[in-house]
Amino acid sequence: MDKCIGSKIWIMMKGDKEIVGKLVGFDEYVNMVLEDVTEYTYVNNVKKVNKIKKLLLNGLNITIMVPGGVPVNYYDYEEKLEESII
Repeated sequence: MDKCIGSKIWIMMKGDKEIVGKLVGFDEYVNMVLEDVTEYTYVNNVKKVNKIKKLLLNGLNITIMVPGGVPVNYYDYEEKLEESII
C-alpha cells in the first residue's frame, strides 16, 4: 500500500458503497485518508454519486482495495447480461 500513496485507489466497502479517491495516508488498521473522493452508493438499482474533498475512512468497513481501479455499475452489467441471454 505504500506504493499507492499519492495515486488513485478504488475501495469497495461493506454494503452497497464504493469509493474512489487519491490515497493520502493510512495506518496499521488500514484507516485511510483520501482526497478528491467520489462516493458511489447503490440503492434500489440506482447509483447515487457524492463528491467529497477529504475523507477519513474506517478500515473495518473495507472489503476490497484496487489501486488505480474505477467502479463498475453492477446493475448495468446485470442488465446487459440478461439482454445477451435472451
